[in-house]
Amino acid sequence: MGMRYKVIETSTVTDDAIQTIINEWVGKGWQFDGIQFAMRDASRRPAMAFVLFTSTNSSDPESSRE
Repeated sequence: MGMRYKVIETSTVTDDAIQTIINEWVGKGWQFDGIQFAMRDASRRPAMAFVLFTSTNSSDPESSRE
């Protein structure tokens, strides 16, 4: 199998929340690829974040469960 992608959506956009997500999924064998933020119109603070991961391991059990 080729490249696999995982997107984790979070509405808690804090350094601690994003760090926890990254550490959890990297620990499961995924490679951190980047973050995209969804902004609010009336605020400088993001409303949501999408944390992106990739994997080339087709036998990764976590990839089929979530």
